[in-house]
Amino acid sequence: MIRIQNIYYMLAYAFQVLNEQGYRDIATEEFDNTAELCAAILARGIRNQIKRGLGREYIPKAEALSSLRGKLDISESIKTQTFLKRQMICSYDDFSVNSVMNRIIKSTVLLLLRGDISKSRKKELRKLMVFFEDVDVMDLYSVNWNIQYNRNNQTYRMLISICYLVFKGLLQTQSNGTTKLMDFLDEQRMHRLYEKFILEYFRKEHPELTANASQIPWQLDDDFGEMLPVMQTDIMLTKDEKTLIIDAKYYAHTTQRHYDKNTLHSGNLYQMFTYVKNKEAELSDQPHKVAGMLLYARTDEEIYPEKEYRMSGNQIEVKTLNLDGDFDIIRSQLDEIAEKYFGEAK
Repeated sequence: MIRIQNIYYMLAYAFQVLNEQGYRDIATEEFDNTAELCAAILARGIRNQIKRGLGREYIPKAEALSSLRGKLDISESIKTQTFLKRQMICSYDDFSVNSVMNRIIKSTVLLLLRGDISKSRKKELRKLMVFFEDVDVMDLYSVNWNIQYNRNNQTYRMLISICYLVFKGLLQTQSNGTTKLMDFLDEQRMHRLYEKFILEYFRKEHPELTANASQIPWQLDDDFGEMLPVMQTDIMLTKDEKTLIIDAKYYAHTTQRHYDKNTLHSGNLYQMFTYVKNKEAELSDQPHKVAGMLLYARTDEEIYPEKEYRMSGNQIEVKTLNLDGDFDIIRSQLDEIAEKYFGEAK
């Protein structure tokens, strides 16, 4: 299992805004479930956004008015006979708080209010929703979550990301068609968060390393690569001539069972071997040392992989990260990886 508190720390690295003063006291709270944690982060974030001012956008509107505003819709005015009331149908853009992002936030909060969160948290969220009185509720299933951010709405990025986690990771449809909030993020969402957390941890805590989610080009003999898949790494750490490729894996089962024996997930190992050997070939004309690591989130299983292999001249390690203890334990495990492969930080 994973401690709820550690999900906060993972989110804090994935979304650096959670390291700001206004959020830090959340780290000292104890949460019974993930919905409660997400509700606490949302409440704090919404309060901060209200202080800055809710974002606005131009919303197209058409209504009957007694004075001209925007464009006059003559055909609609005749059709609805608004002239009889000395009015006309006008189309105009209203600079309103009823923006898509505010609607997403309000709709997500209403979901959380139906979930398993404390009465005090629900009361806090209801008070904040007073400021969203002019914001409509929307169907979250219809949302295009690929939202473009700019300088004007950048402060919404983390809020919308939390809304996405609540909707996609915590919302579960029941057999009777109703919905409820699960106590935990599903495996797919946790995998993405786990991967993002590890990358951002090395970026922040180990500036001596270059940490990126880099692509590795196929090393082809004839330059013909049509239909070959992209080799996209989760985390690639580099320093001088040393490179460590990390594939972060969050599974319910860290090994597979075959003929009463526990073995590594074969696809994961084949993929890592391919990454390492193509990176090795890419750097063949310069001093280099390339290694790979499959970094699994540890489960409650009795058997979990902790192995090192030498494969065709490269080291490939299979390791598990224990997310159930104090965050200091997680920190030390990640720091040990950096020290083992790159030496002590300067």
